[in-house]
Formats: sequence, structure tokens, C-alpha cells
Amino acid sequence: MPATKRIGVDVGGTNTDGVLLEPFALEDADRGILAWHKSPTTPDPSDGIEVCITKLLTSANIDPAEIASVTIGTTHFINAVVEKDSNRLAPVAVIRLCGPFSRDCYPGIDWPGDLSSIINHHVGFVDGGLEVDGDVIRDISEEQVAEQCKLIREKGIKSVVVNGIFSPSDLVEKQEEKVGEWIAKYYPEADVVLSKHVANLGFIERENAAILNASILPFARQTIASFQRAITRLNLSCPVFLTQNDGTLLPAPLAARVPIRTFNSGPTNSMCGAAFLVKHLSSKDGEKERRPMLVVDIGGTTTDVGMLLANGLPRQASAVTDVSGVRMNFSCPDVKSIGLGGGSIVRKASPTSPLTIGPDSVGHQIQTRAFVFGGDVPTTTDYAVASSPSSLKIGDATLVPDEVCVNVEEYKNVVTGMLEGIVDRMKTNADDIDVLLVGGGAILVEDGTLLKGASKVIKPSYSGVANAIGAAIARVSGTVDTVQSTQDKTSQQVLDAVAKMAVERAVENGAYIANKARVIVKAVGDFDFSRPMPAPTPAADVKTSPLPAPAEKKPAARSTESGFLTSASIDAYKPNVTAQREWLVSELDLEWISTGCYILGTGGGGTPYPHFVRVREMMRNGSVIRVISVDDLKDDAIVACGGGKGSPTVGIEKLAGDEMMESQNFLYELVGRKPDAVIALEIGGGNGLQGLLLGASAHMNIPTVDADWMGRAYPVSWQITPVVWGGDSAQFLPQVIADGNGNVMAFHKGTTEKMIERAFRAALAEMGSHVACAKGPYSGEKTKSYAVQHTISLAWRVGRAVARCRASNELDAVADRIIDAVGGQETAKELFRGKIVGVERKTVKGHVYGEVTIAASDDHPSFASHKLKIPFKNENILATLVSPSGTESIIATVPDLICVIDSASGEAIGTPEYRYGLHVFVLGITGSDKWTSTERGVQIGGPRAFGMDVDHKPLGVFKKPVSVIDEYAPR
Repeated sequence: MPATKRIGVDVGGTNTDGVLLEPFALEDADRGILAWHKSPTTPDPSDGIEVCITKLLTSANIDPAEIASVTIGTTHFINAVVEKDSNRLAPVAVIRLCGPFSRDCYPGIDWPGDLSSIINHHVGFVDGGLEVDGDVIRDISEEQVAEQCKLIREKGIKSVVVNGIFSPSDLVEKQEEKVGEWIAKYYPEADVVLSKHVANLGFIERENAAILNASILPFARQTIASFQRAITRLNLSCPVFLTQNDGTLLPAPLAARVPIRTFNSGPTNSMCGAAFLVKHLSSKDGEKERRPMLVVDIGGTTTDVGMLLANGLPRQASAVTDVSGVRMNFSCPDVKSIGLGGGSIVRKASPTSPLTIGPDSVGHQIQTRAFVFGGDVPTTTDYAVASSPSSLKIGDATLVPDEVCVNVEEYKNVVTGMLEGIVDRMKTNADDIDVLLVGGGAILVEDGTLLKGASKVIKPSYSGVANAIGAAIARVSGTVDTVQSTQDKTSQQVLDAVAKMAVERAVENGAYIANKARVIVKAVGDFDFSRPMPAPTPAADVKTSPLPAPAEKKPAARSTESGFLTSASIDAYKPNVTAQREWLVSELDLEWISTGCYILGTGGGGTPYPHFVRVREMMRNGSVIRVISVDDLKDDAIVACGGGKGSPTVGIEKLAGDEMMESQNFLYELVGRKPDAVIALEIGGGNGLQGLLLGASAHMNIPTVDADWMGRAYPVSWQITPVVWGGDSAQFLPQVIADGNGNVMAFHKGTTEKMIERAFRAALAEMGSHVACAKGPYSGEKTKSYAVQHTISLAWRVGRAVARCRASNELDAVADRIIDAVGGQETAKELFRGKIVGVERKTVKGHVYGEVTIAASDDHPSFASHKLKIPFKNENILATLVSPSGTESIIATVPDLICVIDSASGEAIGTPEYRYGLHVFVLGITGSDKWTSTERGVQIGGPRAFGMDVDHKPLGVFKKPVSVIDEYAPR
């Protein structure tokens, strides 16, 4: 018999589930499922896998030679991180190819302290890295790498990460690859992880993912080897795969190199398996169709709920995901969990007290501890059996005590309420949605149960092993993330070239591509079983050296404060404002300000996150951030100003060096005196934190003014309110730019701010498309007259609104909360809600130009069948609503703020992060009257300044932000 049959195994914390499937019989009544099995997970998972597969083969009477593949889903690797298990996590060394950049943001700077102390044990900053256009920042040095290998070996660290600036787009220099070869030469015992092989653009997030991947490598290699030994003992000669978190699979040898890709694959397996089980159920006019639905996977300990999109794949979480407090930038399914499972413990203290379920569970011990199995712990399974003793043949129903039986109705109500709550949280609007119940714990819900918010509740056949089915049917993918030149090319030509690369990568990974494949950035295809594949690696050939002993631990850093806050504690929190009207910014304040800055950046300004962790580290080392009201400035005060200039795309990769202070120091050496205060160039994006960074620095140590020159972000530094109100002449002289790589330029005399900007822009393109700019000193009197006031306070209030929603699990209400924070319905409105379906972009003279298209989701009828197009030049310029007939109407323009925000997290999404599939909402906020109250302001900051032949129509009524200092200063 030909080898065509697939085995899928999902190893969970409670049960190991398996299914044997014939892929050429998927349309049969039994969906091609030849056998299935469920058993408790064993301490050594390979034992459970071996038992499970043996049962499958025996039950279906199948010869091992007929098995084409075994695919395994496992939570072991992510659990090692979540549990912070030093026995399974190896210490890691990082070699950064960065030249003079990124040194203030060391690896693990933003990690929970206990996890960082286990993993992060060495960093070496060496020459290397690329500019956004592919130019070399510094040539890599074999001598420097050899020295780092010596240091790493002396510390006993055997897992090494190589991370280079813009390495994912490095197709020519191949710096990471060359450094990897040098490490193999000087330290052959080391495991080397190249960051570009793990994640995409986004320096900190990619490095974090690479570090976690390197840390679990020894454990993953041992675990996967044990899987392969189990397969060998069963006389199976087929390839072994592991599932990854996007619903596709990895060959075991590749999974042993990038085990991090398996993180969160369990919920994905369940959702993909559920889609497989019901795809034949939906039809319209005789044609099969797919529609979004919620998958409720009830396991032994938790219930995981995710959205299954119309394309049959899970809805992905935000652009940046979080695992155990570590930010990473690879896709993960958007899943929410509650403590409801088949082993959940049920409590009722007295006849009049409420019945509670979980969150603790007896887990895999259910067969000894639950009443129906002769135990003494009341579990949800006992209550389910008591409610349906004739239909649920689990254990012995006569062992269930009377006190359980009399409380069955209350139990049903509690279970129903818990499920309705999690369904409501996962829905993106109030409309009912189909709900699929899967998992071994689906027995907790009686057939025919109705849930509020569900149009219908479906419990398909084989629902108990949907996770194993998802593993068995997983497909192959290939992903490309790169920066391509758009010179003399259309966007479609660039897309076609990248699509071809993605298809080729999918085929390399084993995909069968026939005639055509749907390609976005990731190409997905069925596995080609006709191609020869290597047999499982013999155990003797697998590198399974013992985990190295941990190196000396570093002191634990403090965790982010908001992670411990409830909505009530957020409401009770008061910032520290002194009797002298100085706001002493706390870490929590800084976090909220950072969140607000990115939202106010309207897509531009670059992510504030690297600046946030840098400023927070300064605070932890003793720096004090003082914010003063613009109203309290003396007229003769000298106010400094600084900010970054260039493409936001650069900011996500090339972390700052010392260019910000270098430009300020050079400027004030020219001026000959120290400034009294500092103001941010713009509140939007990363520049919103630069005033705080400069003011708190040891060189300046001055307060930061609660104001800025834009009230948002604009792409050029002459689009500022001093130009609106102060006239065409140059407002800030002298001005200085520095690139952090040894190049400084001063502009001593100029005619207009626009002329100075043009000159600096010409230099900017040759200086890596990003520089720090120090604007010349400005008087306190003019600052009070021209600045957009209380914008640090505004960012703080916006960030606090997002934090409240996160703390109360009300992310669907983020738009309304932000609207309240900025002035209410007269000032702001939700413009649109949907999914990004198209992005075009190119970089010219340090600006990112392009357009993003957002399509209304099927589950948002208020925008049904409409699209929203947003052209951008670093920042979002217009919002154009496109009707189903193609009619276009402009609903918002600059200088009003057009903010694109991730629906899943409440975080802003910058123009460099726009990508297909992200679910977003678009917020419009009325711009400051410093722009809109005069014709000149609209001329400089309105749509015509961007070449758009459109008049500005005010979105609403501007309301001056309430000052934090005025509200909280002692009376």
C-alpha cells in the first residue's frame, strides 16, 4: 500500500490526543478519520506519543508502512518559558552587529527580571549592521567576533544569538551568516541562532524571539529527539513534523533549530481542526462558503477561545505579541483563556453560597481524583455526568454524591455564564456568531445548549480530538520579510518578486504548488508526499548534550508596573505633582505617555518603545524626569528642542546611539550657555519621549515642558506652530544634526525653516535616513504663545485609557475610552473598523510614502462592504471612505489626527507596521486650534501641504487638554 495516511498528535498539559487520517477520503461521512485516541499525558511525552500511535495503528489495523507523516503539536517549549524553568532554559550570549548604535538598550532590558536573570548573561556590541537602503554602517570584524567567542566560552555559555541591524533584509552582505561562520570557527561547541532566521523587522522584538529560541534549543533538541525515538521504535519510516502557531507545519529538523515557532500552536491546532470538521456544514445557494466563527476549545484545565476567519485560519494577534512578559514580533493566534476545563474543581461552601468553578484543576489526575473515578474532589466532569448520566458514559455515575446532583442546575448556569462571557469578549461586535465547541471538555456543555451571543452552537463529531486533527491536516508555508527597492518598479512588480520568493521558500519546506497559490507574504501549500524525505534522525546522531550550568545571575530588573494594576487601582492612581508644580514622572506615567505618544503619532514618528525602555532604564539608574507646565515658563527662559528626523522604518531597526545628546552638546557649545528647559519637537511617536530623555540626562538635567511644536507628528520639522505663528523666517538658529556614527552638521544661518529642512533632508539620505536634530534656543515667551499646550498630559490620558481597558478586559471599548480622554464625542470619533487588506509603500528622502486599504469586517455591519483608504507620508494624511459602488468621500484630513489602532491590543500601528490581516479601528481626533484657527495653519499643516487637492473640513471641536499638573498639584 502507498504511504498516504497521516497521524496527528497533540500533547497537552492534561491529555495526549491522536488521530489517524486518510487525506484522500476527506469528503466521506467520517471525514477520512480512521481512528482516534485520547489518554493522559505522561511525564515523558514520548511515552504517551508511542502509546497513542500504537493504539491508532492497532485500532485501524494499519501497517506502519502506510503512514506518510506524523505531526506533533506540543506545549513543552512555551511552558519552559512560562514556567521560567532554569532546568530547561539555557543561558544565552548575544553578539550585536550594531556599530555605535543600540548600546543603551541592552538585551533583556524590557524583560521580567527573574526570566532575564536565567537567560541573558552576555552581550557583545561589535561592528556591523546595515542602513535601511542596504549601505553598511560598519564592516564586520572577525577579530572582534573572535574576542567575543573567547569571553563567551569563558562564561560557559553555549547558546549564542547574532543580531544585526536590518539583517532580515540583508540579501547581499549576509553579515549574520558570516559572523555565524566565524563563531563556528572559534567556538565550534556553541549553538548559533541568527536572528533573521527567527523573526522579522523590529530589532528588539526580533532579538527577544531569537534569545528565547536559543535558550530552549538544547531542551527542544532533546525533546524532539525523544519524539523521533518513539517513531523509530514503532517502525515508522515517515518524516516527523511539528506544528507552528500559524496553522502550518515544520519538519522536525527545522523545528529543532527554531522551536519558538511552535509557541501557541495548541490553540491553532484546535481551531484548524474545528474548521476542518465543519467546513462541509455551511452552504448558501448550493455553494459552500466560509464565514468567521468562534472556536471554544474546552480542555482539562482551561477553555481557549479564538476567532476562525473566513479563510479557515485563526485570527492573528497584534503585530507585537507577548510571551511571559517578553515582546516578540512573530505571528500568534489571538486567543483568550478562562479557567474552565474537564478537571476544574467545583466549590460550594454552603447551600446558600454561590457555586464557583476553577481556576484550579485536577488536570491529568482526573482519573483518580474525580468522584466518578472513585476520588474525592468535585470536578466539572462529575457535574456533567450528574446532569446527563444516560448519555455520558464516563466513570461510574453512581459514585457522584447527592450534594453534586442537587446543584446541577446552578452548575449549568455558571458554566453557561462563563462561556457567554468569554464569547462576548472575543466577539468584535454585538452581532451573534456561530460557536464551535471542541476539546475533551466539550462534554461539559449539553447538546442543544444555547449561548447568548451565539447564533448557533455546534459540537461536531470528533470534537474531542480537534487539536490532533488540526495537527494532522497542517499545511506547509514559506515566508519572506524584506525591504525591496521601488526604484523604477511598480508596487505590483515588487509584490510579484517577493511572492515568487515566498512560493520558492514554501516549496523548499515541502509544499506542493499546483498552477497557483494564494500568496500575500506567506505562501501556503499542501505537503508534497511524492518527494523523498529523510527518515527520522537516529537518536545517536542527534546532538543532545546536557544543559549547561547557569552562569552568575544578574540582579533582577523590576517588571512593568501596569502589569500589576486593576482598573480600580488605575482609577485610584494619582501622579506625583509637587507643591512647586513639578510633575515627577513615574515608570507608570512613562508607560502611559509612551502608549499615548504612538497613538498621537498618526502612523508616524516611529515606535516609542525603544525610547521608553531607554528612558525607564535611566530612571532606574537614578535620573529624575521633571515636567513643568508651559504656563509656568519665565519669558526670558531659554528652551531647547530636540528630536529624530527621518523614516519611521529606520526607528524599528536602528536603535539610537548617542546622536541625540551629541547634537545638543554641539549646539549649546556654539550658543555658549545652558538651556533652562526642553520641549519635544512633536508629541507623536518616538519623538514624544525625546524631551523627557534630554531633560533627564546628566548633561542637561532640566525640566521638560508639557507641550510640543506639533500636537501630533508631521513628516518635516518646518511643519510646526512657530512657523505658523512666527512667520516665514528661520525660527531656530543655529541648528545641528548628528547621525550617531561620527557625522555632525551645523546650520548657522538660514532664510526659512523650510530651507533648513530641505538642506538637512539632502544630507539625511546620505546619513542613514535618520538623524538627531537639535533646534536652536527659543524664548519662554514665544514658547508660551506658539506651543501646542499640555500634550504630555494628553498622551498620559490616552495611555491611561488604553491601560484601563486592558485591565478590565474591555479592549472593544478602547475607541470610546480614548474619545473620552481627548475631549468626548465633539472632539473625536471612530471613523472605521476592519482589516488591512492592502499596503503600498516606498521610502524617498527619509520619508515613507504609501497607502493602506482597510476593508470592513463581515462582523461590523455599520461599515458593511465599505473600504477605507489612507494615504500616508510617514503620517496618515487623509481618510477616504469607499462605498460598495466605488464612490469615494473624504471623512478626515490633516491637521486633524487619523490614528490606526490594533483592535486586539489597543496599541497604535505605525505606517512601517501596516500589514495584511491586522484588525484595526481608525480614530479621528480634532487637531489643535494652533493649526486650525488660521488659514496659514491649514495651509502649512493641511492636505494641500502634502500635494492633495482637498480642502480641510474640521472633524469636530478642539478642546484644550487638561493639564496633569493643574489637576493634581497640591491646593
